[in-house]
Amino acid sequence: MVPNGSLSEKDPVALNPHLDARQLVRLVQCLRCSKPFTAPVTLLCGHTLCRTCLPEPRARANISYPNTADRQLGITCPFPTCQIEHPTGECSVDVTLTKLLDLVRVEMRRALSVEKTPLILQTTRPWSENSPFQEKPEAQDMGPKFTINGGRLAATFLLAEQGQLHHSWEVVYHSEASEEYEQLDVVLFERLREVAHKELDCQVCYNIMLDPTTTCCGHTFCRRCLVRVMDHSNLCPVCRRDFHVPTSFQNQHSNSRLLALLDGLCPDLVAARVTAVSLEEQPGEAMLDTPIFLCTLSLPTMPTFLHVFEPRYRLMMRRCVEGNKRFGMLMYNRSSSPQGELGSVRFMEYGTLLEIINYEPLPDGRSFVETRGISRFRVRDHGMLDGYNVGRVERVEDVSLVEEERLEAAETTEARQCAVLLRQSDPEAMLPPEVQLNMMSTQQLLDRCLQFVERMRARSAQWLSRRIVQVYGGPPNDPALFPYWFACVLPIAEEEKYLLLKTTRVRERLKMVNRWIARIEGQRWPSGGSCLLL
Repeated sequence: MVPNGSLSEKDPVALNPHLDARQLVRLVQCLRCSKPFTAPVTLLCGHTLCRTCLPEPRARANISYPNTADRQLGITCPFPTCQIEHPTGECSVDVTLTKLLDLVRVEMRRALSVEKTPLILQTTRPWSENSPFQEKPEAQDMGPKFTINGGRLAATFLLAEQGQLHHSWEVVYHSEASEEYEQLDVVLFERLREVAHKELDCQVCYNIMLDPTTTCCGHTFCRRCLVRVMDHSNLCPVCRRDFHVPTSFQNQHSNSRLLALLDGLCPDLVAARVTAVSLEEQPGEAMLDTPIFLCTLSLPTMPTFLHVFEPRYRLMMRRCVEGNKRFGMLMYNRSSSPQGELGSVRFMEYGTLLEIINYEPLPDGRSFVETRGISRFRVRDHGMLDGYNVGRVERVEDVSLVEEERLEAAETTEARQCAVLLRQSDPEAMLPPEVQLNMMSTQQLLDRCLQFVERMRARSAQWLSRRIVQVYGGPPNDPALFPYWFACVLPIAEEEKYLLLKTTRVRERLKMVNRWIARIEGQRWPSGGSCLLL
């Protein structure tokens, strides 16, 4: 991730269109083919390549979640310093960069049509360690000379488009500098800034993009805008594509190419946006903007029903209903254990953001409230407002799907290798429980959980009664959702269920649930099939 808030004390200045013509053109060149981008694809690692420059996809091994067709094939990022594997479903064309390059080409062709402005250019071929796809030459040498009409900016772009200018090469301009040639570059640059400003506006906040982040469907937004959108929906704000599970946009890499273009073309607008955002987010009492209800454990996607009778929480609920209908739910810290940087506070550090679905006030001021979990959060700071707690919270997200898949493949492979070694030393010995658990794919972990639920249903377990299933629904087939459902219906200590809120991997939550099942199955079930409290 590339932060966009690290600005110098001096006012930022855009690249000079005449003196920095080569650098400006380099911003739109593909690092692999060296031509201006055609159908550019920005990978979730932040690198951008032409679609035709992507490696051939290959089948991905030892991955079972998420088991969708668009994630069965993948490519490895060709940058030697990266090498991250990306499923083909995340290799969509960068919509913003494609539109921007189309407009840039139109403006460049218009500038090249100016007659009687011959410019002589000659390439030099130095070697740079920053060009991963360039072979080191035996010696630096000069390329052929070209005569092109137009200013430096348009002529350099044409050289790149014709395949005559490697990304790492420099350009020597032999024609005498004159105000006429410099003016051509200035006029073209202003037109490029104008078209770029239109395309580089975020479609959520309609301001210039701040820390642009590109989704797997190819649309780009401000990072903070995208994170806020994900509080409400898992759908892309533009194309409405389902991201399948909450995606870790907070931790995803920025679109490095758009960042460079923003800094090169309009750093003044970016600096103004950074200043405006920093003023909005200045620390103070206003930052404690999340009402906190200290009561019980709530979990994402699951319902929580409340009977509100305390005067302080009556006030809080009325304010929530009149506002965004959201508040945070935290468990009491019964053991007084330290909660990270918060110390020994009355509540647990991690909680769930709830949204009010139904609010039923009673004549005496009490109310019945139906809510549903939206997302997990961590309390960073807290205070009091009119008797109830308020906090500054940060969203807790799972690792990216690519990281989830990578860890599943690595974990299962390592566990199977360990099993082979253990069996070689003692073929009759039982494998340790953790090795057995790690050998299972994510889908197998889910299947084991679902089979357990079916066995308990056959035994008429009380925690799977019709009333409970009516409230929480049946067991979901989605590995990301099942642990939350299971924790809601299973009568075990809330302190154990709480650990689900801190875990940032779907597979790890399923392993936690499987450990609960192993413990339960190791106990003797009492008559009636009810579960022993752990």
